[in-house]
Amino acid sequence: MENRNTLNRLSQGIIVALGISAAPFVSAQDTVEKDADTVEQISVVGSRIRTDSFANDTPIDIISVADAEGEGLKTLGELLRTSTAASGSSQITAALTVGYVTDGGTGAETVGLRGLGPNRTLILLNGRRAGPAGTRGGVSAFDLNSIPLSAVERVEILKDGASALYGSDAVAGVINIITKKGDEKTINVDISQPMESGGEDRRVNISFGEEYSEGSFRVTADYRKVSMLRRGDRDYFNCTERLQFNQDGTRADPIDPRTGDYHCSEAGYGLWLSGGVNDAYGRGLNAAYDYDNFFANNGFESFNDANVGFTTPEGWYPVSFNDNYESEGWWDLNHPFLGQQTVVPETQNASIYATGDYNLSDGVTLYGEFIYSKRKTKTDDYRQFWTADIPRLPTDVLDGFDGDGSVMAVALTDHFSSEIEVDYTRGVIGATGDIGFWTWDLSYQYSHNDGKYGQDIIYDDAMWMAQSNAFNGVGCSGEVTEFSGNTCVDIPWTDPNFLYGDRTPAQEDFLFGRDNGKTTYDQQTLEGYVTGDLFSLPAGEVGAAFGFQIQKDEIEDTPGEHTLNGNSWGLSGGGITAGDQLTKAIYAEVKIPLLEGITGIERLDLTASGRWNDVDTYGNDTTFKLGMNWSIVDGVSVRASRGTSFRAPALYELYLAEQTGFSGQLSVDPCLDYVSEFEAGNITDTVFANCQADGIPADYDQGGSSALLITSGGEGRLSAETSVAEGIGLVLTSPEDTYAFSIDYFNIEISNEIDNLGGADIVDRCYDSIDFENEPLCNLFTRRNDSETNDYGIDVVNGGYVNISYQRVRGVDYNFTYDEEFDWGNVRFRVEHTMQIEKYGLLFEDSPYNNEVGENGLPKHTGVARLTYGKDDWSITWTASYFDSTNDYEYYGSETNTTTLNDETVTFIDETRWTTYHAVSGSFAYEDFDVIVGVANLFDEEPPRISASGFELGNAALFSQYDFILKLNRFLCILPRSQNGKVPKEYYFTGKTYFKELSDVIIQSLPSKEPTFPVKEDENYFKWFEICIKFFIKTRTIFRV
Repeated sequence: MENRNTLNRLSQGIIVALGISAAPFVSAQDTVEKDADTVEQISVVGSRIRTDSFANDTPIDIISVADAEGEGLKTLGELLRTSTAASGSSQITAALTVGYVTDGGTGAETVGLRGLGPNRTLILLNGRRAGPAGTRGGVSAFDLNSIPLSAVERVEILKDGASALYGSDAVAGVINIITKKGDEKTINVDISQPMESGGEDRRVNISFGEEYSEGSFRVTADYRKVSMLRRGDRDYFNCTERLQFNQDGTRADPIDPRTGDYHCSEAGYGLWLSGGVNDAYGRGLNAAYDYDNFFANNGFESFNDANVGFTTPEGWYPVSFNDNYESEGWWDLNHPFLGQQTVVPETQNASIYATGDYNLSDGVTLYGEFIYSKRKTKTDDYRQFWTADIPRLPTDVLDGFDGDGSVMAVALTDHFSSEIEVDYTRGVIGATGDIGFWTWDLSYQYSHNDGKYGQDIIYDDAMWMAQSNAFNGVGCSGEVTEFSGNTCVDIPWTDPNFLYGDRTPAQEDFLFGRDNGKTTYDQQTLEGYVTGDLFSLPAGEVGAAFGFQIQKDEIEDTPGEHTLNGNSWGLSGGGITAGDQLTKAIYAEVKIPLLEGITGIERLDLTASGRWNDVDTYGNDTTFKLGMNWSIVDGVSVRASRGTSFRAPALYELYLAEQTGFSGQLSVDPCLDYVSEFEAGNITDTVFANCQADGIPADYDQGGSSALLITSGGEGRLSAETSVAEGIGLVLTSPEDTYAFSIDYFNIEISNEIDNLGGADIVDRCYDSIDFENEPLCNLFTRRNDSETNDYGIDVVNGGYVNISYQRVRGVDYNFTYDEEFDWGNVRFRVEHTMQIEKYGLLFEDSPYNNEVGENGLPKHTGVARLTYGKDDWSITWTASYFDSTNDYEYYGSETNTTTLNDETVTFIDETRWTTYHAVSGSFAYEDFDVIVGVANLFDEEPPRISASGFELGNAALFSQYDFILKLNRFLCILPRSQNGKVPKEYYFTGKTYFKELSDVIIQSLPSKEPTFPVKEDENYFKWFEICIKFFIKTRTIFRV
């Protein structure tokens, strides 16, 4: 059997010569080793020029899928997040799309380098563009769910701007996904079972490849199902504690008397009271119903017993009022809906990937690629809904209520599920060949995204009808709602069962429904280039490449009918987002060997590239890049580059059709309680004076209903973002290629950045203006003017996408690799580390400077270290991924972790500690079997805990650097292959029924005619299969056959 620890010579040469860390080293399983003296010309991401020199002027990471599988990585997104160029910022993962509006929709997985976002990182598939996938109008990036990891051989990450070659989006870098080729037949089944239930991951894939004299082909079919992880499945998600501490270190959180533990601060339900009864309790008063008789059985005082001039039906008790902080703990908010809330969505993904090539003649080869992927994603959630559209209900219209007070009823519902289905198809057809010493390539790429999204909604017209009837004290009389067409049903707003979530079918049919939208995105790209040698210089051949590209993008996002007509209560709305963009470009690249073989200059190469782009939505522009690679002496080289890049406006940034959202008054209105805020020093003299000048009363101190935020596309006013990227680095290698070290400084500056100007940005800028009367931003929002309820809050803000921002990122990448063969085995050690120095953005030219490095989700230091020891046919690998400590204290008024609670100073937590995740894996071969055993998150490291004021779920910090699922064991048994690389037919999957009974996994992709288990023919195979099964049952680990 081939030694698993032997590196392919070509891959190792790339790694050492570039001075990069293969994270881990590339293993080229499907290439034929060439004679050591054979020179092969290749091209690596970042250049179109084919060359026999692997030295490059910019740093590149090469990540091997074969080795990464031993670390328990299951998806392409997980693989890419191991690069420190990505792990230094929080990425969009399936878990982080739940409950938030993200580009691409729920369940999408994208990656962005250097913290600049996925729409500034270009994704290539085998060197060619891959069109976006997802749902809703914000589709702009390739969804990493679209291609199975089993089809990928390696990933090349160019950590530098590259628009001069590749065009738009290559601002932060380029990720080139290289798929497998060659002769291989495998069937794999993976089952990932966490030590606790929830988040199980099951996968089956079949790969079939053939090589023959005229060409090759390979087909990979993959099916994956991820079970839903709910909040109730993990203790650290299931209860959001305040995590506040007294000066002596004791907890200041209120106690829940039901449990004797700290109170869970979750979504409230019950009655919000105002008027005289609210004043009697010091304000902030809520009423909770005694569902389990806890209050009555433990001597708590009800409203009816309190003699405060306000009475209710039996069973209502005061909670969470200002006069008694302990009363916050009395309110039982640990509702059953909480435990069912989705953390990781349920996902089913079926895909097929095919690639092939055919030698048409000695000089021409035809090639093609095809992807079809279908993803279904489901989430469950719960939400509040309340009588927000009318004044508070007076007691004279409420049965059983009396006295000085009014009521706002707040109910809970778990009618908040969503389902997304994304069909993604991509095809490539092309040809390549040689004309003399020149190589040419011509290809056409077409991708089509068809996304459907369904969302449980509450009908706005039904809510308005139900609230109006309640306020007027009347019942239904056959009215029909305007848009949903439902006949009126009386809603008992103060019924405890209704508020808790127990409703009649008639009530639910009247209030609740579902909205279904559709998103299509098409991308077509025609590209061609030629590369070869122009002429010779004393130091070598002058290489060049010339090419063109024509690309058309089209989007049409049609939200559901109720979203379109504004009939979805409490959720964002929007119109139809539709439009297209045509881009034409020509480009050229040249590599010049300037000097060779003189003192102090072993070799000096200069690379230059330029590109002219014409985009029909805004005009044309040019970009360039210069790079230098200077080999001083053998083993010591310096590399440097400077170039410009651009990003054309994404289609949703151009054509977004009045998407609506909501913001609380506290977040958007600087004039809320402006007198007290000015006295406390929280607003400036200018803001105070402008609030007065606007006629806002001094006693406006309670925010009303939320402000409506409208975001529109910038068609006709947007131009491209432009950027400058600079880098310089030092590369050291040993004469025997035993070790390599590199250090690279990077600096990226983005000008004319496209950003959404809206909400607080517009309002704050208006009231902070020294020319308030003539400030144009003040015309972009309106205020309410209700003296009766003292509501002067922001009503509507009209914002949109504009070229306004500036952003800069700087840092240093470190890489070290060591690889040496001893008599007692092979040792490999590699470290990839990134230190982020600066990341800041300016919305306006005079916006205050704020370095975001060190904030939550943006650690200053991030890295990964791997140590492998191998001998003969077995090896063991230890991996440590680490992230620096972070905090967000600068965003609080005190700029520290202190606040005031009941006139006392307390501390809270909005920081993450230094976090390290360890993984161990081992592999060995026995006769015809390869076995891999591993444990991810070896020490069961939980996500950092932060207080309820931060970006958290439960108290777990909600950033992609942290593991939400916890300890995973990994055990793989890989089917044997015969000497010609084919799997014997009797081994395809024998004993399917036996396995299904034990693991409860249904395999749908296997042959319908199953061979019988060859117990007598191969007793040894049966024993190993039985060992795998028993090990899986005993440990509930990942299992592969």
